[in-house]
Amino acid sequence: MTSTARGARARARIEVTAAIKEEARRQLAAEGAARLSLRAVAREVGMVSSALYRYFPSRDDLLTALIIDAYDSLGEAAESAHAAVAQEGPRQRWVGVCTAVRRWALAHPHEYALIYGSPVPGYHAPQTTVPAAARVGLLLIGIVRDAHRGPGLADLPLPADLRPEAERLVADLAPDLPPAAGAALVAAWAQLYGLVGFELFGQFHRVVEDREPFFRHAATRLADQVGLP
Repeated sequence: MTSTARGARARARIEVTAAIKEEARRQLAAEGAARLSLRAVAREVGMVSSALYRYFPSRDDLLTALIIDAYDSLGEAAESAHAAVAQEGPRQRWVGVCTAVRRWALAHPHEYALIYGSPVPGYHAPQTTVPAAARVGLLLIGIVRDAHRGPGLADLPLPADLRPEAERLVADLAPDLPPAAGAALVAAWAQLYGLVGFELFGQFHRVVEDREPFFRHAATRLADQVGLP
């Protein structure tokens, strides 16, 4: 086979894979992840099921690809926002990343629900999803690390009964950070996605009306929580 023919086949595979994913995302929006069907996807893109299986051998393989794509898209949005404020102080950088997470979620609600909504029955995400899933967390850790190495972090309380777990957390995630900062980071990370999820899934209806300034205020308080100067 010539290199030209191999290149044409590779391009065709990329195009078909993209079409399959796009139809799967449409089904996610219409039916939810739990009802994603390879047969239905194949039918809508004009393929027989046996042909689609050459691209994604199972529903879980297709879900995994969609999950990685969603995490990467979110990570790229957060990294781009961070790059735009990279010369600012740690608090501005922190709020910039948090705001990018919210904006991405509002623009991609069904993909956000796929990665941070209810688990899909019978699906267990493989380790291959971890690098993409970690992108936003690594940005936030990097901001706190830079503050720790530079102007310093505020003293954070750490109950004695939490210290062993906090020490384990920093050993796994950021060995150069104080244990109190590691525990605060994990709590802030969870609260960030909780804020976004409450807005996206309707829990703020008739509670918070002017949501963007509310979110920025909450993100700033999270910066306090992790000790950013």
